[in-house]
Amino acid sequence: MYVSLFPIKSPSSGPEAEPVLMLLNSCTDKSFPTRQDAEDFVAGKNPATASDKPEKFYAVAVGNEPGIYGDWETAQLAIKGVKGPKYKKFDTRAEAVEFIYQFGNETAQATVADEAPAAKKSKKTGAATGDEDEELEVEEDGDAEVEGVLHICTDGSSLSNGKVGAVAGVGVYFGPDDPRNVSERLEGEPQTNQRAELTAILRALQKVPVSQDVRIVTDSKYSISCVMEWYVNWEIRGWKTTDGSEVKNKDLIAAIRKKIKQREKAKTRTLFKWVKGHAKDLGNIAADELAVRGAKLK
Repeated sequence: MYVSLFPIKSPSSGPEAEPVLMLLNSCTDKSFPTRQDAEDFVAGKNPATASDKPEKFYAVAVGNEPGIYGDWETAQLAIKGVKGPKYKKFDTRAEAVEFIYQFGNETAQATVADEAPAAKKSKKTGAATGDEDEELEVEEDGDAEVEGVLHICTDGSSLSNGKVGAVAGVGVYFGPDDPRNVSERLEGEPQTNQRAELTAILRALQKVPVSQDVRIVTDSKYSISCVMEWYVNWEIRGWKTTDGSEVKNKDLIAAIRKKIKQREKAKTRTLFKWVKGHAKDLGNIAADELAVRGAKLK
């Protein structure tokens, strides 16, 4: 995307001085899809692709090229020849991102991995629930510690995720040889990575007293987004997505929200920290090993 700012003469220069770009608080910016359009606009020409139509976002969750597209022609190519494609047009990019997280596999979700609400570097962000007592903190990968808060690493693993015969496991890591550590097969169906990730968070909260402040460390932006951000509108819509479909994994998301509400009543903090998976965080690595081991249990 290109943004144009009108070039103006420097007030201290002569008439032949080179133009300089000055940004004023009162100026109105305008964005264009190409650099040439932006330059044409500054020159007083009508950009070739200029349009007053509102921007649209075409989300392709299931297709040969999952992602978010700005025009239908390109989106069509992303689903051409695919049996049972999953796609939808949205007015906002945030809705398109939510759609892909709801209906796309890990490959599809990777195309919007940096856009999930939980990925934002926010501190003490209470999702807009109207409840001033709710305070959930999300941190990006970092080493900051919070005094008096129990550090718990969670992870989920699904072997052959998304395929027939997939098996999933749950991993919760409190520390070396801690009796509270969890390594177990995911119960029920479907045996997906998302359900395993959410179950791990739920099991972590089940393992600690309601009076204990905790920080859940996970590499699942999807899970954090579900229990921090997206659940608000889902509850308002009766646990429906923007296209009216049933929210996937509602049972687990609602169970986690119930636990968090119980902890809020006890004035206990429930914090979340996102870390990059399979990287340098030793706790995340340990939780992953527990999850993989759990997936292999009969």
